[in-house]
Amino acid sequence: MLDNARARSVIAAVIEPPSRALLAVGISADVVTVVGGVGASAAALIFFPLGQLFVGALVVTVFVFSDLLDGTMARLSGRSGPWGGFLDSTLDRITDAAITGGLLIYLVRRHDVAWVGAFIALVGGFMVSYTRARAEAAGLKCDVGVAERAERLIISVAAAGFTGLGLHWLLALGMWLLAAASVVTVVQRIVTVYQQTHSGQAD
Repeated sequence: MLDNARARSVIAAVIEPPSRALLAVGISADVVTVVGGVGASAAALIFFPLGQLFVGALVVTVFVFSDLLDGTMARLSGRSGPWGGFLDSTLDRITDAAITGGLLIYLVRRHDVAWVGAFIALVGGFMVSYTRARAEAAGLKCDVGVAERAERLIISVAAAGFTGLGLHWLLALGMWLLAAASVVTVVQRIVTVYQQTHSGQAD
């Protein structure tokens, strides 16, 4: 999983200026969250099924960038709280499903067996999020896994973009890789929760 403190600090330095600029013109973090989530979802469901993978990947990437902005904007405006986190997390799930779903539709329309991998990845994406949310609701720690959201986004969008440039085999590889990584992550989280609940660490 991507967890490099130095990388995060560099990213923060890059996105803080545009975040301040948006706040200065009266745009809130919630607006950026909604526009980003709806825009990325719409782009994925419009461009990917039509086979416009490269254009779709570019547009999705632009909208997904808002996911970096909204958190910084909320912090700078002093409005970080449960609502913002809930909204952001909910739209993230919708966006992830739209991206994988759009690619799934594309593969089904091409009669490519890789649609099976895309379907597993779609279900796996929900399970990766659900297992963590359910564990944390029970007061347990569940942040392990080889493929959290950042990794899954990079794999799916990059595979779509490069396939659109002519590397047609890459989308199938990306979907199977995403499927495997999602399944492994779910298993890792189940094992982690089991260990906590059977080792006296949980109440």
